[in-house]
Amino acid sequence: MTSREETRVNQAVQMSGVPSPEPDLQELMVLVARGDQDAFARVYEAVSGPVLGLVRSVLRDPAQSEEVAQEVLVEVWRTAPRYQASRGSAMNWVLTLAHHRAVDRVRSAEASAAREHKAALLDRTPAFDVVSEQVETRLEREQVRRCLRTLSELQRQSVTLAYYRGLTYREVAELLTVPLGTIKTRLRDGLIRLRDCLGVSA
Repeated sequence: MTSREETRVNQAVQMSGVPSPEPDLQELMVLVARGDQDAFARVYEAVSGPVLGLVRSVLRDPAQSEEVAQEVLVEVWRTAPRYQASRGSAMNWVLTLAHHRAVDRVRSAEASAAREHKAALLDRTPAFDVVSEQVETRLEREQVRRCLRTLSELQRQSVTLAYYRGLTYREVAELLTVPLGTIKTRLRDGLIRLRDCLGVSA
């Protein structure tokens, strides 16, 4: 809502000489759906506080909460024609939009943090060829690679990350997005197969 629209709403209240009655959100939403900016100004006044409160309860961060609350109010203006009174009150509809938008922001932040964490894990580990050099001086290079190819994809990735790049089991599980127990099992089975293929005695 623009400052001009806010001024127009305030002037209307002052000219009437009496406080504006509580808006009927359901009726106002019908008008907003038709593009009525004055109706939207009243909806904005009625729902902005509850929207910000709900969003802050999810996000905690004040700056992000204000940003998401504004996005929600823009969405209310843009999608007002989708509101159906038969499915619930206008306030509940708006707060549902707010909750979805806040949860989406949390998930987006978590996904971004996970990507950064995985990138950091890879950045701080030495390259495969550097770490494997000492191992491969004792074994024929092609034999090692041939035996690695006999493993399943998950076994090969797990063995490479854990034993050639030095990651812990937990870090391997995080990087491959696989449960820790599964990684331990795949590593055990993969090492057994690798040992047998290389002809290394236990």
